Amino acid sequence: MDSPEYPSSSTFPLLSTRFLRRHGVELFSCAATWFLLDVAFYSSNLFQSQIYQQYLTLDDSTDVYEEAIKVAGLQALIAISATIPGYYFTVFFIDRVGRRKIQLMGFTLMGFLYLGLGIPYFFWRKHKHAGFIILYGLTFFFANFGPNTTTFIVPAELFPARLRSTCHGISGATGKIGAVVGAVGIQRAWGSSGEYNEGDPDSKLKPMRAALVVLGAVCFLGTVVTYAFTPETMRRSLEENEKERETESDGPAVAL
Repeated sequence: MDSPEYPSSSTFPLLSTRFLRRHGVELFSCAATWFLLDVAFYSSNLFQSQIYQQYLTLDDSTDVYEEAIKVAGLQALIAISATIPGYYFTVFFIDRVGRRKIQLMGFTLMGFLYLGLGIPYFFWRKHKHAGFIILYGLTFFFANFGPNTTTFIVPAELFPARLRSTCHGISGATGKIGAVVGAVGIQRAWGSSGEYNEGDPDSKLKPMRAALVVLGAVCFLGTVVTYAFTPETMRRSLEENEKERETESDGPAVAL
């Protein structure tokens, strides 16, 4: 007697009970990791100018346009030396190491780097040490050689064909919500830094320090979500991934 055939996931409505049973955890994983990445990545981009200004040679004769050009030069240097190479590393290693491992590595190292920037931030700011810029650049390297690339790839490989683009869109939209949450949080932190305590010369630096530490915690949360919920899709066709999900989810029901 032939075994019963279950209908393909592509025949199920989006967010239906059967879809959620088969793919709900994966959709949560893709959306949550993209959200957490964008909280960290876009927030970090927002305070680039504040970070770079302390390493610029400025005097009273420097106008706003010249300052902007110098900041842009440092941004370009970070992009050339860290951001762009991160993408090339992903291209080379993604089918050798795997999406999940790269995402785990990226989130974890970003977390340690942000803590390394934030916890001793007063030291970095006082001495204007070049190590701060190096660590800051590495956060962008491991973002791109990490979740900034894999959070885009995994949803494109994981879901049923008919719903793949929709699930990818949900994940991406959730990521942009994370970008807004991060941006608003950073702006509120900067707003609170307007209160200067004469008895505490570091009072204006505390919001930036706190922001960097929080971003480290966000990245570690991304590590946890990836480890717990994100499957590996390396060296598997789209059809194999879909069939495996269906087989895992359509086992015998267990009465509770």
